[in-house]
Amino acid sequence: MNLLNVIIVSVVIFILAGIRIVYEYKRAVKFRFGKYVSLLEPGIRWIIPIVDRIKLVDIRVITINVQKQEVMTQDNVPCLINGVLFFKINDATKAILEVEDFVFAISQMAQATLRDVCGKVELDTILSEREEIGRNIKEIVELETKIWGISIQDVKIKDIELPENMKRSMANQAEAERSRRARIILAEAEKQAADKLLQAGKIIDESPSAIKLRLYQTLSNIASEKNSTIVFPFPEEVLPRKK
Repeated sequence: MNLLNVIIVSVVIFILAGIRIVYEYKRAVKFRFGKYVSLLEPGIRWIIPIVDRIKLVDIRVITINVQKQEVMTQDNVPCLINGVLFFKINDATKAILEVEDFVFAISQMAQATLRDVCGKVELDTILSEREEIGRNIKEIVELETKIWGISIQDVKIKDIELPENMKRSMANQAEAERSRRARIILAEAEKQAADKLLQAGKIIDESPSAIKLRLYQTLSNIASEKNSTIVFPFPEEVLPRKK
């Protein structure tokens, strides 16, 4: 009787020891004596204790930082660039069997690609076309990771650090550009004002009444402060008239 109890208890322990729970956002790669057997879907699963082993893989979108890289741009400007990469595992079996550590491998590949892509363009392109550079890095990395059952969702350039002398040069350039635009706008305003004055002068010149009204308006403006005395050295009738 004692032997039977021991056997029953041992069987129960053996069964319980083989129970595994696979969450919905994970997949379990099953090995038997080191050999791949199958892929376990979410739910309660049972494996043979000691004989079977499982490797859990997260199939959600995973985010990794692309560490800061020192890049020499095409126009010989050194800068520090970092970014962020988003990827997802489409085939958990390949992700385990084809590469030792897929997270580390993707991180190293993204860093090398970031240096290559940014090193082939000028600094102005990096600063103004971050989205395009991110797409180029994504396409290159995804081409390599596709055989691992991994798809790259997106790559973003986060920060671009420039040398202090370059920052000062860019600030001076921006200030000079703003000054140039201000001068152009002022010159354009002066030109428009001159055109309007020329048109007004032609209209006034064609009408003696308009000349008188303009004269009276000018006198009214001068006399508004009531601190001036206006003296006409000649009568109004001797003003030139259009014949």
